[in-house]
Amino acid sequence: MPDTTGESFMPVMDAKMAAKSHNSVEDPSSSHQPNGTPAQTRNKVPFIIGVAGGTASGKTTVCNVIISRLRDQRVVLINQDSFYHSLSDEQSANAHDYNFDHPDSFNTELLLSCMETLRKGQPVNIPSYDYKIHKSTGSGRMVNQVDVIILEGILVLHDQRVRDLMNMKIFVDSDSDVRLGRRIKRDTVERGRNIQYVLDQYAKHVKPSFEEFILPSKKYADVIIPRGSDNDVAIDLIVQHIHTKLGQHDLCKIYQNLFVIPSTFQIRGMHTLIRDVKTRKHDFVFYADRLIRLVVEHGLGHLPFTEKQITTPTGSIYTGVVFCKRLCGVSVIRSGESMENALRACCKGIKIGKLLIQREGNGRQLIYEKLPKDIASRQVLLLDPVLASGDSAVEAISLLLSRGVSESNIIFLNLIAAPEGIHAVCRQYPRLKIVTSEIDSGLNEHSRVIPGMGEFGDRYFGTGGNDSMHFLPNNKVKS
Repeated sequence: MPDTTGESFMPVMDAKMAAKSHNSVEDPSSSHQPNGTPAQTRNKVPFIIGVAGGTASGKTTVCNVIISRLRDQRVVLINQDSFYHSLSDEQSANAHDYNFDHPDSFNTELLLSCMETLRKGQPVNIPSYDYKIHKSTGSGRMVNQVDVIILEGILVLHDQRVRDLMNMKIFVDSDSDVRLGRRIKRDTVERGRNIQYVLDQYAKHVKPSFEEFILPSKKYADVIIPRGSDNDVAIDLIVQHIHTKLGQHDLCKIYQNLFVIPSTFQIRGMHTLIRDVKTRKHDFVFYADRLIRLVVEHGLGHLPFTEKQITTPTGSIYTGVVFCKRLCGVSVIRSGESMENALRACCKGIKIGKLLIQREGNGRQLIYEKLPKDIASRQVLLLDPVLASGDSAVEAISLLLSRGVSESNIIFLNLIAAPEGIHAVCRQYPRLKIVTSEIDSGLNEHSRVIPGMGEFGDRYFGTGGNDSMHFLPNNKVKS
């Protein structure tokens, strides 16, 4: 703990991939029903993966392997081929002259419409396309709400409107001779075509379209997989990344400076206890302290560090790290003071400043401050167990910045946070870090966090009246 005294997988996972995840969050205003009660259930926007590549490159096999390894998620595979335009009888009779690898051969508008419907959590009918008669047939396939959508096809990365729907874009790269061999086998066995027809079509349409439309779309990929489904390392890393993203709260996909400590049954159990209106003060304090300690420990993990080699009692060399020693805490009076003991337990001799911020009309007013004189040169852990509207947090952060503290040197620690407060803080201060243990549904018409835990300060310090009454109906939760 800090002492404060004195041919392979080719990832291109950059900020673009994370930015695309903005599609996964609703506007905070949607957290209220017309009567002011936050929605108890929300449609979780699915994680969308695009898988492109040349004909017979192994795209479908890669998709099937990914699906098999995401067995604990609801996953659907949608083929771009389902959205081919149906050919007229005349076109079908001369299908050898039709370029099925050209962007115009697909009904992209229908594809976009279906994807948008799925993103809203609504069921949609996906067309069924018959390759032998070159028409959509039957009633199609009904797809319901899912966690992951894999959109596979030769040109899924060609159209920007389709790319913009994706959280991850993959290009499967295979040797052209291998692809041709696979195409011949597939078209002769599965689609009833003769070899000469396949070769003529390949030379006339497939190869030129690959070079003109498909290969250039490779530059838009976040991940390029050489050798297709044979590249186990690539697929393992992709699946691991998907699991990580699915495990994150949607807001973490928008704000790279927001961190929610990994949820476990222990953490959920402690949240259950401190949120329960029947929990007595002694138990509330005990489990709140445990949760606060976890949040503090997680927050300290975001401090800058330097490597250091030490010698162990066995005479061996161990390469470890030393955390920043220029550190202080700042608690927002009064609930923030509940977090001070955990911080002192983790950081020997740490200095802790205090801020008192009071509601003033629709805003907040600073009433009292006591900060270390050299705070501008320190990393600052800002302590407040509940982030509600974000008004008090913004006032506190603004004060710290006015005292010379660098925005990137502030780590804001709290137990629960409402989306409204997260939006308010992260949009205004994108370089600080927020660490919390759980993100709640939102705020109600009284600015209380829902489901929340009541007035934290009153419950922790026993100032809310009767021991069994842990919050007062007219009290508004501080942010």
